[in-house]
Amino acid sequence: MEEVRLKRLLSLQKMEATEAEVYRRLAKIQNDPVNKSILEGIALEEERHELVISKITEQKVSPDWFQVIKHVILARVFGFTFSIMMMEETERDISSEYRSLGLVEIAEEEEKHEQEMISMLEEERLQYSGSIVLGMSDALIELTGALAGLTFALKDMDLIALAGLVTGIAAAFSMGASEYLSSRAEKREGSAIRAAFFTWISYLITVILLVSPYLILDSTKEGLAGLEMYEASLICTFAIGLFIVGVFNFYTSVVERVSFKSRFFEMTGILGVVSLISYGIGVALGIALSVDA
Repeated sequence: MEEVRLKRLLSLQKMEATEAEVYRRLAKIQNDPVNKSILEGIALEEERHELVISKITEQKVSPDWFQVIKHVILARVFGFTFSIMMMEETERDISSEYRSLGLVEIAEEEEKHEQEMISMLEEERLQYSGSIVLGMSDALIELTGALAGLTFALKDMDLIALAGLVTGIAAAFSMGASEYLSSRAEKREGSAIRAAFFTWISYLITVILLVSPYLILDSTKEGLAGLEMYEASLICTFAIGLFIVGVFNFYTSVVERVSFKSRFFEMTGILGVVSLISYGIGVALGIALSVDA
């Protein structure tokens, strides 16, 4: 056998062995019997592929344990759907590689059978992704804008943090209640209480992260790079906001297979426009009401 062909086959064999181990481990941590059964079925399919290739190479390979551990950790943190989609994304053109090596049957199974089984998987957190998006996006846009306005109106970090937390926490409960009522009125699938919880918790976590610079940075110290500390805090808030937008849009782009760039720039643009308007309102109200901290 040609050395180049052997290397390609061994690479595929190792990939199949790794995927089989990942799916086995994901099945073990599943509580849902249907998801568990589907994952075990995919693992058996990957094992069979690895066995077919091993008969050609006449060699045994071990899984890539780094990749196995990585995907198990991703599954525990972000959910098994995210982990699986990340793994499958790296092998988008793998069927063409199988075809070029004459393994047409495996190529067809990679394209059809495994994708069919993956599409059958159901993860609870994805059923409420709309509620999470609602809570997080509203908190980002509303509170970032509010903090921009408060920063230049009050110019006092303690007051800004207090006003931001009171506004944000109250809004989190309001959003949760609204999502509950909306879910009940529209008779959506799933629990209205859980939808409300996911909206509330995503809003609340975002609020805490956005306000944190005003609580962590020392207002008694001199500003950074010629900026006042309240201005530095606002910049940190913007950076945290962009980070949250980036992480969440990366997650949704993977599990929903949509464009990351378009969604990221759309949300960032809205965030910037609202913050700019709020900044202008804050400055104007500060002058009008003679608020000078």
